[in-house]
Amino acid sequence: MSMKKKYQGVVVPLVTPLTDAYKIDGTAVEKMLANLQINEAMPFILGTTGESTSLPMSVKQRYVKEAARLKSADTVLYAGISSNCLEESVDFANYCFNEGVDAVAATLPSYYALSESQMKRYFEQLADQLNGPLIIYNIFATTRMSIPIPVIDELSYHPRIVGIKDSERSTDRLSESLTLWANRPDFSHFMGWAARSAHALLAGSDGLVPSTGNLFPGLYRDMLKAVQEGNEGKAYSCQNQSDAFGHLYQVGRTLGESLWALKVLMQEYDLCGTTMMPPLQPQSEQEEIQLKAALIELVEKEEIQL
Repeated sequence: MSMKKKYQGVVVPLVTPLTDAYKIDGTAVEKMLANLQINEAMPFILGTTGESTSLPMSVKQRYVKEAARLKSADTVLYAGISSNCLEESVDFANYCFNEGVDAVAATLPSYYALSESQMKRYFEQLADQLNGPLIIYNIFATTRMSIPIPVIDELSYHPRIVGIKDSERSTDRLSESLTLWANRPDFSHFMGWAARSAHALLAGSDGLVPSTGNLFPGLYRDMLKAVQEGNEGKAYSCQNQSDAFGHLYQVGRTLGESLWALKVLMQEYDLCGTTMMPPLQPQSEQEEIQLKAALIELVEKEEIQL
């Protein structure tokens, strides 16, 4: 982090807590947001970790209302608005802004392969119709498309496009991005590749979007503070802990399975339940028991607290 920007810091991509009837669990939302607030992290709802593509609009709107109602004066609330339909993204984004969301994030539509010019035009058409700031969300793992750095750079001068959340796993891409944007006061770079969080911050990235922050947001607060204080050793110590907990629920699982596993671990801390929105499904009871036992063992080993 090289300068103070409006959009920066630890931004946690929250899971969507659901009741058995597939409605928003308001009590869980309160617990999750309180956990972020005491650990100086900001909430990002309805992203990939939040199962956004599987949720009906009624559930999305209820989540927005609950998160906005609970937001404190110093909270920056982010919401995902991705859809394969431009009009739906525009309408939902402006709904979010009307309810109190501070900035929205959008991936590319993910059905058709798009040319570079189509990618650029899509984000321009989206941003032109929004009533607030937009963050571009690049995630090859789900869209199967990579937004080229030059395209993002051109879009970065649009008055409503304020940042990029990049989850693509490429150190060359990260280096090129930070060369362009680390010193741009009007455009923020958020790292979405958890395994390179400390490296990105030390190189000048403005913030992190770590799914493991659902469990231990304080870990990333400490990483960020270590970078700000020039304590590289502490930053990488936090990175090692992040890797260990990420491996616990991610390794050997598909993305959807890892989201269920994350909810299982969160349930152990009474943050939310484990209900998944179809088509995602829970795994076996035996796997749940093993996950929780592994969590307890790792927490004791790492001496970490919620």
